[in-house]
Amino acid sequence: MEHVFRILIGTVTMRPYVFAFLTVYLVAAVTHLGWRKTLWFTVIGYLIAFLSEFSSINTGFPYGWYYYIDATRDRELWVAGVPFFDSLSYVFLAYCSYTAALLVVSPVKAWGWNFVILETRVIRRSLAVLFLGSLFQVFLDIIVDPVALQGRRWFLGQIYGYREAGTHFGVPLSNYAGWWLTSICLVLALQVIDVRVGGLGEKLFGIANLPFRTLLGPTLYLSVIVFNLTITCLIGERLMLVTGIFIFTLPIAMVTVLIIRRINRYSREDLAEHLRDFPWSPAADGEGPAS
Repeated sequence: MEHVFRILIGTVTMRPYVFAFLTVYLVAAVTHLGWRKTLWFTVIGYLIAFLSEFSSINTGFPYGWYYYIDATRDRELWVAGVPFFDSLSYVFLAYCSYTAALLVVSPVKAWGWNFVILETRVIRRSLAVLFLGSLFQVFLDIIVDPVALQGRRWFLGQIYGYREAGTHFGVPLSNYAGWWLTSICLVLALQVIDVRVGGLGEKLFGIANLPFRTLLGPTLYLSVIVFNLTITCLIGERLMLVTGIFIFTLPIAMVTVLIIRRINRYSREDLAEHLRDFPWSPAADGEGPAS
């Protein structure tokens, strides 16, 4: 029992930044989707991620051949050769990528101290959100994987490696192709859960109108980028840092300009459809210059 307790404690304390990201994800997802949908996605998302990793370390599909170094097996939870928190991190990466896609695709309303994405059920399950959400997640891995591969130089530790060094700072391109496939599965799973769990128009337990609640997911997305670029800077990988900044400068600038230009330029039909699907939305409050 003492050993089990030590493993559980180590699973959290060895990856405090992952636990912090997971906590933000839970707050964002529960207040957005409710406890039931969040729990379903957390479990199913973890299983999708775990199976993809288990398959790849044993067959090379979908990420290519890589391996985990089990130096921490006696200090944190491992499942069939895969660190538990590694697969779990896919869940919050998928969710924040999904919400970033919602922010890009949906009309927005802002007033006072609030900002609401006028999403609808049609937008949530749209192909555009699936496509953009999965790509957003791949772009996160383009920043995360190279610095994680240098884990021996920071507090992550060297936990994995590739059989053959890849062309992108040691990461093979097959890894990113695999991430896109897995990300499509994750975002699609979230879309299906959103449709299947809970009745139409039902406000599930946990949903809450926190100030700027709709920005929690996109903020988590940006936080993951900033954290990994900060680690990249601290370990002295200047080329990796500059490359990462260049990768995200244009997308972030484009999304920012797009959102600023769209604020409060929604139509009355956009607002009505949003409120018809989510009548508890704070978008019903405040004054908006709907046309």
